[in-house]
Amino acid sequence: MPASVNECIYFTRRKFDPNGSAIAWVYRKKCPECGKVMGKPLDPKTKRAKIRAETYECPGCGFSEDKIPHEESLMVEIMYTCPYCGAKGEAKTQYKRVSLDGVKAYVFTCFDCGRKIGLTKKMKQSKGKKGAKDDADDSE
Repeated sequence: MPASVNECIYFTRRKFDPNGSAIAWVYRKKCPECGKVMGKPLDPKTKRAKIRAETYECPGCGFSEDKIPHEESLMVEIMYTCPYCGAKGEAKTQYKRVSLDGVKAYVFTCFDCGRKIGLTKKMKQSKGKKGAKDDADDSE
């Protein structure tokens, strides 16, 4: 578990229905040339990281890497409680969203029951859950 969110390029806490939860993070990658932690390039005017930058740069040596290959080489580390079986565990998956039940998510598998669990963006629900909720609203 990271000591600070500043060590990460991604950090989230999620709750699953009915009783699961997850904490996930992605550590910043170290520069292959000098070993310092890489980040997005700084805006010269504001001295802050550019939000929609297309590259990651090393502040020490200036090494640069395109955004897509850089992010695909990273891993999401997850501590979770399975919403299906209640087992607690840890998992790693690639830092790339894939489709699960019609929604893009970081997908990992519970070590105990073997079911797939997805970490979606906030407020996203699978298409199966939306349909079930709509059916329940119609019956009232």
